Amino acid sequence: MCNFFSFCVDEFGKKYYLDSVARQTEKEADSHSRICKHFGVNEDKVNKFEFNPLTKEFKTDKINCSVDNSVQVEDWVNGLNFKKIVPQLVIQKIINPFIDFPDAKVGDKDISLLAEYYPVGNSVWNSVGDSVGDSVGDSVGDSVEDSVWDSVGNSVRNSVGDSVRNSVGNSVRNSVRNSVWDSVRDSVWNSVGDSVWNSVWAYLGSFFDIWGNKYEFESGNKLWRRGLIPVYTKDKAYLINSSGIAYQCMILDLKEK
Repeated sequence: MCNFFSFCVDEFGKKYYLDSVARQTEKEADSHSRICKHFGVNEDKVNKFEFNPLTKEFKTDKINCSVDNSVQVEDWVNGLNFKKIVPQLVIQKIINPFIDFPDAKVGDKDISLLAEYYPVGNSVWNSVGDSVGDSVGDSVGDSVEDSVWDSVGNSVRNSVGDSVRNSVGNSVRNSVRNSVWDSVRDSVWNSVGDSVWNSVWAYLGSFFDIWGNKYEFESGNKLWRRGLIPVYTKDKAYLINSSGIAYQCMILDLKEK
């Protein structure tokens, strides 16, 4: 499967890729085969490459030409203006909240953000009811059962994921999602478990300029950028930092803030 950003180069150094205009009509804009078909070139006579503009990872997919121009091509793609490829994409550093902001402290602003995020970031729990334990206990991840998440889904994931997919396509959405997740998976997942997905998707939304005047999950994004991840059970709300539970309160108290 081809990833964003895919492109082809012939033996003379000519580049073939789909810009923002072509992407409006091509559903598989990052398929090497589709790119070649779009330009009417033989895909067996061009070199195929992929580049991730967020991580700067460059990949040689296949060298078909007698000339390997991968060195020159990597230099070229690093200087490419991706606003001409996907205008909605926001190129920014990927933040790992637990590594970039170790042992983040909780202030009044963070508690206000936790309260603001609760109605949208926790709507999934309204469908779960008593099926999940009342307390995070020793491990936040243990309180979120895989079967629950599989059965009711994730409101933030679905909302952000569908909006981004509809705006920029699957390949761009999946590339950003995988880049962020690969960067935070080990440190964040081990601490928070399945319940991190709401925050991941809230943060992912900040990579796309498609929300108009207000991004619904901005409060969750702000907490992520402060090194804190919000987690909710039926009765309690938590802020998790790299060391564990940094703040907790009853949901009823949170609603009053």
